[in-house]
Amino acid sequence: MHDAVPSPLLAWQNFYVIVGSASAALIGLQFVVIALVAGQIRRPTWTEIDAFATPTIRHLGACLLVSSMLCAPWPSLAVTGIALAVCGATGLAYGVVIIRRARHQTGYQMVFEDWLWHMALPLLAYASLGASALALARETNVSLFVVAGTTLLLLFISIHNAWDTVTYMVIQGREAATPARTEEASSATVQEASARHSDQQKV
Repeated sequence: MHDAVPSPLLAWQNFYVIVGSASAALIGLQFVVIALVAGQIRRPTWTEIDAFATPTIRHLGACLLVSSMLCAPWPSLAVTGIALAVCGATGLAYGVVIIRRARHQTGYQMVFEDWLWHMALPLLAYASLGASALALARETNVSLFVVAGTTLLLLFISIHNAWDTVTYMVIQGREAATPARTEEASSATVQEASARHSDQQKV
């Protein structure tokens, strides 16, 4: 009986099961992180979230989507390549949107590392995905290795950016909390001094 799944894709299914599972787990953790960040004193604006937090979810979603697609029983490699090319083109378009949002946000001053991990590397990953997808039917083995490397790159980009965002929010939350605690302590000291002064006047 003829197998509906091309043999080159069968050889990669365990790899994409692992990558897809990791991506799905990290997406769930991102929701937990957002819930914790919501309790911070200094909360991020929608512009900052759209520029830095939402793309991480999208990149993990792309990893999950590519992993699912390469485990599906496609009738031919050409059809698989078309589907992957659409993913790559969509990712490139979204990368341009991310750059535009990052340039218009004013709550955070970006440095070179931010431009590299949040802007340049995702564009490179999606461009590689699109290029390898177009060559999938002709150069199958090489293209599949490029697609696998691209998927891992998106996964590592998401891990780095998620960690970067979490650590930044923790530091900002502590810095915002310190002046507030100092002000509360000063207010308490003033109230205590006023109470003592009143007691002395009564005596």
